[in-house]
Amino acid sequence: MKLKLMLWVLGWLLTRALRRKPRFRELLGEMRGLDWGVATEDLSIARHYRMSPRGIEHGRGLPVDLDLELRFEDAATALEVLRKPTQQVFLDGMMDGRVRLVGDAADLQRLQKLLRHL
Repeated sequence: MKLKLMLWVLGWLLTRALRRKPRFRELLGEMRGLDWGVATEDLSIARHYRMSPRGIEHGRGLPVDLDLELRFEDAATALEVLRKPTQQVFLDGMMDGRVRLVGDAADLQRLQKLLRHL
């Protein structure tokens, strides 16, 4: 339940940052958008985010056309990693097999650059 709430709040924070933070809007405009999602491996908890300079949409599930997916072993691992989303934490999780990245690692770096401005 905590992970579901955290992911919903993340969508709200992204929408708020788009309205209030000029640097966030500028970076998103340079990227021309980013579609990404977060889920547990069994897909019991999954949420996607479609971000563009015109707006941010978020919802349940993982569509197949996302640029980037972050898959976590379980909800506890997702909470642990997402609370402190540094590059080192992601790398450690990937080395341990608790975190799986589906997509391009460059998209993960772009996402981390955006999330700094929340």
